[in-house]
Amino acid sequence: MNAPGVSATKATCFVVMGFGKKTDFETGRTLDLDKSYFNMIKPAVEDAGLRCVRADEIVHSGVIDKPMYEQILHADLVVADISTSNKNALYELGIRHALRPYTTIVIGEDSIKTFPFDLSHVVVRQYRHLGEDIGVSEATRFREALTNALREIMNREPRQNDSPVYTVLSDLSPPVVQTKTNADFLHPASGGWEVHSVLIGQVNQAQKRDDFLTAKALLTSIRAAMSHSQPAQQGFVSTEEASIIQRLALVTYKSKHPTEADALAEARALLAGLNPETSNDTETLGLWGAVHKRLWDISKTTRDLDEAIRSYERGFYLRNDYYNGINLAYLLNVRAGILQSPAEAITDFIQAERIRREVISICKKTCPTTPDETYWVRATTAEAYFGIGDDTQGERFLKDALEVTPAVWMKSTTEDQIQRLKALRANSPLRYIAFEGGSA
Repeated sequence: MNAPGVSATKATCFVVMGFGKKTDFETGRTLDLDKSYFNMIKPAVEDAGLRCVRADEIVHSGVIDKPMYEQILHADLVVADISTSNKNALYELGIRHALRPYTTIVIGEDSIKTFPFDLSHVVVRQYRHLGEDIGVSEATRFREALTNALREIMNREPRQNDSPVYTVLSDLSPPVVQTKTNADFLHPASGGWEVHSVLIGQVNQAQKRDDFLTAKALLTSIRAAMSHSQPAQQGFVSTEEASIIQRLALVTYKSKHPTEADALAEARALLAGLNPETSNDTETLGLWGAVHKRLWDISKTTRDLDEAIRSYERGFYLRNDYYNGINLAYLLNVRAGILQSPAEAITDFIQAERIRREVISICKKTCPTTPDETYWVRATTAEAYFGIGDDTQGERFLKDALEVTPAVWMKSTTEDQIQRLKALRANSPLRYIAFEGGSA
């Protein structure tokens, strides 16, 4: 059912959820919530004949709060994904339950062991991630189930309460906004989210072509549109803007324009606004580590090396993933090669080996779902084995990785780091340790 005054327009479904890769601190797993949205939720909503919009798809003037709250109140349906127990999503779901007695669907990844007490009597439709992605069969299953649920709720007469607030307080009446029609709220940006979706699609295509300058220009335009006329709030960056800044930093340093050093400095300045020194966002930490790793390659400034190690280390122990782990181990070997103190050098060297054994274990448990991920899991396993001195297993997994290389640059990146690693191991600080009958 469309809201009053918009019968000629598609009904709107507003999706409440986090953006990008988020760590579920209950399990330590990382979920790519964008995969949930674009592979399942958005297609399911559109299959049900509804207009689908998420907060980061609203191009707005001013703070995001106003159009977001308008959508929570006036959208014909709301789908709330509470995966990773996302605080913003839970808060916005609570607001929806307080404002509307019905047409709210709650979903979540099935790793949530215990739902909050206040949601214990609410139906939560669950789906399953595979690592950071979702399997095709699971995406198809859940997409169909969600489409059917949306159609059932839209066609149900009379409406049935799905808000615990209105179920318990049966005499409560939902609020009515007197000054504007629902039509004013359903399209706060006059179709702005469609424009945003198109631009993001163009960014994705540009990145696939390694056309990082085009991707950078598009993301810069999107960020300007989102922040235009937004009142300055010292130290605050909205979730949707942070996601754009992260992608912008990535394509900026990969563009190497006008020079690699300039691009890295610009990317570092972008990420600095996300407070990487204290952030628990593993995407920010991984990018901050990558930028300083490359700055070290150029400048050989130990401050950059230490900052990269600190960031990868924090990201690894928060996320427990092979990407941060393998880069942390490599940089520990790099630092071990330049430290003046034999004890400190040996400590870094041994720690690097321990981390690589953890990385091998993580890779064995990872079920890749894309060609890129298949390559990186195998290549990372190969590097980890080379790093602990097992060249036989290293060669085996490197061969397997090269058989599925999706892009030439991936192969060159892997081979370059492995060659550097072999040189570092050849100059192992264990030579400082004397053994009976010889030396290390």
